[in-house]
Amino acid sequence: MYSPPDDATQDRMEAAHAEAADRLAVAPSRPYAWGWNGRTISSRAGADYWLRVEATVDDRARTRLPQEGIPGAEHIPDAVPRPRLHATVRWTKDGWTYDADLLTHIPQPVISPATPELLADPGLTDGWWAELHNALDVLAGVPTERETVRTLWMRRSFPLFLGIDAPDHIERVTGHGDLHWANLTGTPLTIMDWERWGSVPVGFDAGLLHAYSLRVPAVSARVRDEFADVLGTPAGRIGELAALCELLQSVARGEYGYIAEALMSRAEALTGRRPPVPPHR
Repeated sequence: MYSPPDDATQDRMEAAHAEAADRLAVAPSRPYAWGWNGRTISSRAGADYWLRVEATVDDRARTRLPQEGIPGAEHIPDAVPRPRLHATVRWTKDGWTYDADLLTHIPQPVISPATPELLADPGLTDGWWAELHNALDVLAGVPTERETVRTLWMRRSFPLFLGIDAPDHIERVTGHGDLHWANLTGTPLTIMDWERWGSVPVGFDAGLLHAYSLRVPAVSARVRDEFADVLGTPAGRIGELAALCELLQSVARGEYGYIAEALMSRAEALTGRRPPVPPHR
């Protein structure tokens, strides 16, 4: 979905990926799948596995608790379809901390491999939508202490990127935290990339998926219809605004300029105020 930002990052991450393969005794193969800004590198590792390596600068690395991130997702009920974790290893080198996860390889491709956004209607079945809705309902009740979308961030960011104050009370559920079209496969449904799951405002996941669907009106309307029981509530409106706020913050950093106008229009429809962040050109 992304490319490494420079040759030095590419060389460092490819070396880390090779070291992870040695430590986990698997044989990786190209091509690599890159995460944002070269932060992650992944590839097939034999017929059955997928090897993902994430890098964090040492002074920003924190203890990876077993109930968080990809390891913690192993405790989520099987009704939430996801890759399973087989092994994990962590090491530090030259000022970087690396976390390597060996996951089940999912042969079904993601719906939008090149971008988190939806660019065309994938023609998903009623059964697929029902399975997604059920998975998010089950996930919502999973206990977690990790606050993925932080209340403090909302209080700082709502005025900056939406032009409104964050509410005093935020109703929360457990969510995926990064629900977009590059993290969802077609039939059969698998939800990918569980690094960010945790406590989110009600409606955040559905709101994020809706925002990433705005370039395909038929699908964005389907998302609103499927999750009307959430997005149509006051709590769900707050969650959707949190999702829009997060993406408008990315716009301010120079990302998603091509959907900035749609994001701002949706936020204005919900709040009655034009967000103060201009589209990035």
